[in-house]
Amino acid sequence: MHKRLGESFPVPRERVLADVVAGLSQPQKRLSGKYLWDETGSEIFDRICDTQDYYLTRAETALLEAAAPEIAARIGPRASLVEYGSGASRKVRLLLDALPEPALYVAIDISADYLARAAARIAQAYPGLAVHPLVADYTHAIALPDEARAPILGFFPGSTIGNFPPEEVVAFLARIRETLGGGRLLIGHDPNRDEARLARAYGEADGLMPALHLNMLRHLARSLGVAIDPADFRHEIRIARDPFRVEAHLVALRPVTIALRDRRFALAAGESLHTDSSYKMSVEDFLRLATAAGFAPERSWHDAEGLYALHLLRPE
Repeated sequence: MHKRLGESFPVPRERVLADVVAGLSQPQKRLSGKYLWDETGSEIFDRICDTQDYYLTRAETALLEAAAPEIAARIGPRASLVEYGSGASRKVRLLLDALPEPALYVAIDISADYLARAAARIAQAYPGLAVHPLVADYTHAIALPDEARAPILGFFPGSTIGNFPPEEVVAFLARIRETLGGGRLLIGHDPNRDEARLARAYGEADGLMPALHLNMLRHLARSLGVAIDPADFRHEIRIARDPFRVEAHLVALRPVTIALRDRRFALAAGESLHTDSSYKMSVEDFLRLATAAGFAPERSWHDAEGLYALHLLRPE
């Protein structure tokens, strides 16, 4: 059983309603990708990461395994590790295993139930580590617990930074820099523009990617107490340019009306809800945005195929 929004979701119900109304009022109707992440969505995404189509996790894990000893040497002992969008806290284990006597792990995620279980597993696996789960929408300002002490390493894995339009990346990274104080940030991003590979990763993933996006409708319907039937939609991805990105859409199979209190939003058959975007920035473009946010690149790692990059950034 999933708890209702007010019990397990950190965004107040009225803000969720305002978000959805604002998104459905646009010429291209949209729903924020942060509402993908209820407990079921998090579980589906963990399964996506294990599929052959979703190359990102394999490329990132290989890079992180190779880079972890150097990262640990640069950060030093008794670090406070702060992970944004921690999910199942699987990748962070590579850092925890490499860092000398890490002191604190702050796991930040939007799905409270999933976060609690993941944090409990980390606490059990690393009995000398203080574990602090923090339920939060990290697109807003976050205050770290008082126990966070230097050296602090922020960790933002995956390709989530690509979900922000380039014009929003600078402000987001600047908030992270402020949160981390004088800490460094280890962040990944996906510069791959192979359209066939992207279509498989974002459109298929053994059928799990459509399931993830359709589950968003169940999540919002349950959270807001409205009638939205996922059977009225199909998942579709679109490759767009200027800037290059992969867009996810839920396309209405028939005329659909979504009623939210005193507002009604009609979708014609074939009209879509835009649910997410993944921007594919070059390494140079990403580092330019990071620099504008007040970070300086300290070290970068890239795989041979150009599928993934990791960057260790320090505040200027």
